[in-house]
Amino acid sequence: MRMLPSVNLSDPTPAPTADEGAKLTIRKRKTLADQLYGQILEQIVSGVLQQDAKLPSENQICAAFEVSRPVVREALRRLQEDGLIEARRGVGSFVRKRPPQGLVQFTTSDSVAGLLRCMEARMAVEGQTARLAALRATPRDIAAIEAALRVLEGAMKRREVGRDADFGFHLAVAEASGNEVFVAMLNAIREQTERAITVAQSITVGGTQARVDRVSFEHRQIFQAILARDSEAAGLSMAYHLMQARRRITDYAQDD
Repeated sequence: MRMLPSVNLSDPTPAPTADEGAKLTIRKRKTLADQLYGQILEQIVSGVLQQDAKLPSENQICAAFEVSRPVVREALRRLQEDGLIEARRGVGSFVRKRPPQGLVQFTTSDSVAGLLRCMEARMAVEGQTARLAALRATPRDIAAIEAALRVLEGAMKRREVGRDADFGFHLAVAEASGNEVFVAMLNAIREQTERAITVAQSITVGGTQARVDRVSFEHRQIFQAILARDSEAAGLSMAYHLMQARRRITDYAQDD
């Protein structure tokens, strides 16, 4: 199986030739854009590409990794959408922010793009799920959400990764919505969701107490809004939590 070459994009040294083995290798179920995204991400996380540093031109990246311009553009587009780089018209692309080391420590770098797409989809759906849960939750649903929350809070107090409890909390909210389609949608992306939870929680429990407390508080806010039958607050609290979770895994400076 061929592998994408490791190229230092901040190094002006010419890229290896084809004979020197600088060709992309296709990894199973990973697109070339995913792999290139991961390579650039690793260099941003490691500090090889510093914040505000200018990335090489599209032509230079094409030559370095021996990929087509559409592949480069797709990888750069995703990095831009994730807030990691910014494009300045007529000038080029620049590093916007540095994610925490845990983003590539707790998952493969070429999986990050998929995890962030998963979080993006959840942000679009789970706010409405929480709103409906506040309107429709039965006493049994409320008990299930609270039970998952207590397990999650206990794990975070012990600084353990409570992946199952975290997913269980969100699944319980979906079930409380009374709409089985929301439950099916969350279960359909369970694998990616649990990987994203593992990354986010691993970074959180290894961080400051303020960060741990903040994440616990965000989950409890969602529960309290559902308990109070405040659909607007429930939806906003869920959307805010998912937005903050995404920020915490993509911004090194985000500490709460």
